Amino acid sequence: MNSFLANLFQQQTYNSDNFFLIAGPCVVESEELVFEIAEKVSTLCRQYSVPYIFKASYRKANRTSANSFTGLGDAVGLDVIKKVGKHFQLPTTSDVHSAAEAIEAAQYVDVLQIPAFLCRQTDLLLAAAGTQKIVNVKKGQFVSGQAMGFAVEKIRKAGNDNVMLTERGTTFGYQDLVVDFRNIPWMQAHQVPVVMDVTHSLQQPNQTTGVTGGNPQLIETIAKAAVAVGAQGLFIETHPNPSKALSDGANMLALHLLEPLLEKLVRLRAAVV
Repeated sequence: MNSFLANLFQQQTYNSDNFFLIAGPCVVESEELVFEIAEKVSTLCRQYSVPYIFKASYRKANRTSANSFTGLGDAVGLDVIKKVGKHFQLPTTSDVHSAAEAIEAAQYVDVLQIPAFLCRQTDLLLAAAGTQKIVNVKKGQFVSGQAMGFAVEKIRKAGNDNVMLTERGTTFGYQDLVVDFRNIPWMQAHQVPVVMDVTHSLQQPNQTTGVTGGNPQLIETIAKAAVAVGAQGLFIETHPNPSKALSDGANMLALHLLEPLLEKLVRLRAAVV
């Protein structure tokens, strides 16, 4: 495992040959819900010896409709995420959308996530790099794995080698995404850990209803393929009741389905490592 990731997971007991998991709800809906999900996922990850980063967005800046839920407020959302990390002794992550946000969020989380649509925003990448936090850059739906080397270069030239990349699908027409698994080894060639964003890669964006659709029945398929190809990490958004989720419910994994999925993925990882 990469040294900065090993340091990140030093409070956890895990199998270093396993993939690591980034998981949680899409957005902080309430403190109660966030703690419920973190408790369940952290328990499963201990059971299966999987290193775990808790994820939740404190604010959703990229929404299709003006009527969509964006969060409880930045201060509230960030404080809830920090409480989760402290209570469960977990590293945490959330996405940031501007240089100012990167500086603010770095006081609360361990990993700064750069959204796919912003993966080429130089000022944002440099600000995130300057915090000396781990920076996870999601590959834009319009960018090749090879071209993501430029994002890595920007962060490294700013003096931060703690960077990883995430595959989350490629635009396929107006309302669908497709996963090109060649991007995993192509991005690994930049000498960084690579994560597969399983749930967002199954989105069906730009629906005329103003609500993004998805194909959650394919979560297991995409996750298995990513593990088989050799992705170091998996990103899975999960919720006790996706149909009631305030964001991205159409492509999230129901929380009760996480355990059987993890069990299969850990066995697959052991077979291909």
